[in-house]
Amino acid sequence: MDRRRLGLTGLELSAIGLGTVKFGRNQGVKYPHGFDLPDMAHLRDLLALARDLGINTLDTAPAYGLSEERLGTLLHGQRKEWVIVGKAGEEFENGESRYIFTPEHFEFSLHRSLKRLGTDYLDIFLIHSDGNDLEILNDDALIAKMQDFKARGLVRAIGASTKTAGGGIRALDLMDCAMVAFNPEYTAEEPVLSHAAKTGKGILVKKTMGSGHVTENNPLRFALSHPGVTSAIVGTISPDHLRRNVENA
Repeated sequence: MDRRRLGLTGLELSAIGLGTVKFGRNQGVKYPHGFDLPDMAHLRDLLALARDLGINTLDTAPAYGLSEERLGTLLHGQRKEWVIVGKAGEEFENGESRYIFTPEHFEFSLHRSLKRLGTDYLDIFLIHSDGNDLEILNDDALIAKMQDFKARGLVRAIGASTKTAGGGIRALDLMDCAMVAFNPEYTAEEPVLSHAAKTGKGILVKKTMGSGHVTENNPLRFALSHPGVTSAIVGTISPDHLRRNVENA
């Protein structure tokens, strides 16, 4: 699988990244079918397959249940082989999400993630937006804290996982990258991709398959063909699905 540079960061990401929501959470998710959380042996084999297929990018977050802690165990001794994308802002407790966008919480959340993941840095660290993108990104203190994390070497690149075109563009103007939804049935955030292509910033695409609801034959190829896209994050715990994703990229 080809590697693509994330904007001006110097990071090289696989065209497909593995999302790990299903590694640790099966409540309050939008997939069309329910599922049981896989055991650690299954996940260890899945990560080995991902690596064999050329995938080097993993996406996680505190809101993904046990994902961070399980990855910390699974990736022991392999840290340098992976690009890890983390987030802060959303917490998932007792079946519900809540959001905290203070610099103090982000400091706490990042250090908690580092401890859970068993690492002293994250490659990419994103603000996990609740949809009020511009309100969050106009908080100078929060952006200063994100820049501070980078200056201290706790993260290598910063950005935001946004939900609006305006928010995604603002994130690119302030930071290194943005994560936005984009698929054949949802193109409202395409202006963010075009802005990234023009400014040399990085784009991670989420919901390429609309959480399993997109019916287009090849949504991955659709997303990856856009010149602004660095990597498409696809969540799966199925080895067959993972192989098909790579074949279709």
